[in-house]
Amino acid sequence: METTSRTAEQQASAAVGRKADGYLLAAFPWYGLDEAFTGPRWLMQVGAAADGTVEHGAVGHGEEPTIKVEPPQDERFAVVVTVADRPVRRSADGTGLMEATSVSTAAWLAGSGLLAHTWPTQMDRTLRQDWLDQQTMLAWELADDLGGGSWSELMLPVDGVPTSFAYRESEYGWVLAGSSPEGPESVHIGAYGRGMSAYGLGFSVVQDLTAYES
Repeated sequence: METTSRTAEQQASAAVGRKADGYLLAAFPWYGLDEAFTGPRWLMQVGAAADGTVEHGAVGHGEEPTIKVEPPQDERFAVVVTVADRPVRRSADGTGLMEATSVSTAAWLAGSGLLAHTWPTQMDRTLRQDWLDQQTMLAWELADDLGGGSWSELMLPVDGVPTSFAYRESEYGWVLAGSSPEGPESVHIGAYGRGMSAYGLGFSVVQDLTAYES
């Protein structure tokens, strides 16, 4: 029994290590909540281009969200999305151009991330895809209009520097997006959450990924 348990622990540790590999391949710094947050931290996943270049990813804080919770507002979590600051560039096969990333990119990833963990409890599961498609399109339109009336400004510290974020709330949670202070390693930052207030949050560079390998 002890040997079996130890083997399971070793397999779990190896799986976590493999999950961290993608984060370690990024050529930009990852952001998470600063040291004022003392709760659980966990890795999610990274997104890469066709040539394997890591473009974005997310790390979680609090309770890992699940669409199975009813009502979903019972969950308390905040997810921070980091997006590489990329100019317009050629695609991996050299046949076209890829769009530059922006704060809107971070807002879109955060908005779609919140949707992925949302399930209206009164909705039949057979209708979920139609609902998800509709809400995803709405999230894209909102992300493309950060200066519109659906967003307000929220000032939050990034590496200790007061930074302006576009912020909005919905019945499913909140979403915000902004950028780190300008510099050679500046990135776009998005975040979404539920049950945890966005007011008073702070962001900082993740110095040690092992803090998220729980």
